[in-house]
Parts: sequence; structure tokens; C-alpha cells
Amino acid sequence: MRILILGAGGVGGYFGGRLMEAGANVSFLVRPRRQAQLMENWLRVESPHGNIRVPAQTVTKARKPYDLVLLTCKAWDLDAAIDSVTPAMGPDSILMPLLNGVRHMEVLDRAFGRERVMGGLCHIPITLDEQGVVRHLSTIHKLVFGARHEGQLAAVAALAEAFRPTCVDWHLSDNIMQDLWEKYFFLATLAGSTCLMRGTVGSINRQPGGTDFMKALLAECAAVATAEGYAPRTALLDEYGGQIVDAGSKVNASMARDVAKGGRTEAEHILGDLASRARAHGLATPLLDLALLHLRVHEEGVAAIA
Repeated sequence: MRILILGAGGVGGYFGGRLMEAGANVSFLVRPRRQAQLMENWLRVESPHGNIRVPAQTVTKARKPYDLVLLTCKAWDLDAAIDSVTPAMGPDSILMPLLNGVRHMEVLDRAFGRERVMGGLCHIPITLDEQGVVRHLSTIHKLVFGARHEGQLAAVAALAEAFRPTCVDWHLSDNIMQDLWEKYFFLATLAGSTCLMRGTVGSINRQPGGTDFMKALLAECAAVATAEGYAPRTALLDEYGGQIVDAGSKVNASMARDVAKGGRTEAEHILGDLASRARAHGLATPLLDLALLHLRVHEEGVAAIA
């Protein structure tokens, strides 16, 4: 299986590095600056599961088809990403996005056809430092993927074989859209709360009214998922419910860290899309709307500086 990964940042660099470590045929589609880093220093990953330093195959333009194309871009780069990978999508190519939320699935379906877009998601605290080193920030490195069309089953099986020798905590899903929505509504809760309150889950819960706020926001986000036909499974809803009321938690969303740094966020792709779906179903989501308003003000400020 010939794999092309768009991006060699945190997510793409980590999972691509693990595949390369296991002998998979992986290439990275990157910008010239990142290509120069990789040519000089190789792909470097520092992780609790073992460090990686391997030479990486890179291209700055896709010129031929690949069996599988992985998207690991930010949501705001999705249109440019589609343009970049289109030459890599031959008649038998399958694409797997590893983006947050679900709106990108509809965009990619329109661009390439639903039968060519499989589902994927990951849970991994990761960052790319200024020296180009991928830094894995915890032991969590979960990857879930699955077919959305019977024509994708061979590609899914081949990807599973590629990951089998790796240390990655990977799982095959028989209902990948359910898994995507279950990650989505929880991520929206986590991002909305920690961005709005500028603190960790624990610091919010330690304040009067904080736990009630967290429970109410989770309920709003879960209600939207339910209205869309993806009601969270009871065991998972209980698990998430326990996590968001943990007064000792040091967790905050990566979006909150982006806000703290004065950077762009995926506010519209995550909170904006969820709020829009809520309105379409006639659902009231006042806390979600407030968090979205806060982030839109932030985004306007970022745009004014750029």
C-alpha cells in the first residue's frame, strides 16, 4: 500500500513515523520549509512510546496516484488541502481525513464522492516544535478508522495490516460516523468550556456554578448529536460526564491553547457547525452559542492583526 500523508506536523508526523518505523511505504506532501527540515534532520518524534528518527520521503506537489491519502490539516486549510491532494487521487484511491468535527466529511464527499472517503479520527496530545520535532505530550495515541462504503473495505484492511506491527493504539470501527460524532460532541464541550472560561476542566469545576455549567454544556452538545441521528452510547456518555466534572482535571482543549497564544482556531468548524445544526433542529443551545460568540470575537482580533 502506497500512502501519502498531507502534512508532517504533529498528527501526520506521528502516525506516519510509526508506519515508517514498521516498514510501510509512506510519503509526505509538505511545504518547502518543512521539506528542508526533514531533509536536513529527518523525521524526528519524541514520545513516551519510543523516539523515532527516520529519513522521510517528501514531495511538495502530488504528481501521481496513491492507494491511500491521509489528510491531517487544520479545518481552515481544507479547501487548499483538497486542491493539493487531487492529483494523488487516482480512480482507485481512498482518502482518510483525520480532522476534528464532521463538517469536513460532507465537503470531501462533494469533492471526491462518498465511496472514496473513509472515516478516521485520533486522540493524541501532540505538537510540532520550532526545530521541527514532533513532541508527543502523553501516552495517549489512539487511532480509529473504518469504512463508510463497501468499496473501501480493502483499503481499510490494508491500513489495518500496516498498523498491526506498530505500537499505536489503533482500532477498526464498524460504525465510524457514530465514533466521529461521539468525539465531536465531547470535543465541542471541552473546547467551548475551556475557551470561554480560560481555564482547565478542574479550575472550572472548582468555582461555584462551574459543575452545573459543564453538565449543561455537555447536555446541549449531546442533544445536537442525538438530533443528527447519532445519540451517544450510554456508557460513553457516562464516561464523558465523569471527565467534565473532575475538579482535579488539568485538561484543556488544544483550541484553548490556540486562544492563549493568540492564534487561529477551528471555532467555526467545531462550535459554529454544531450551533448551526442545533438551529436547524430547533434546539436551544445558549451556552454553546455564548462560547461561539466568544471565539468569534477572538477570531476577529486575530484577523485584524494578520
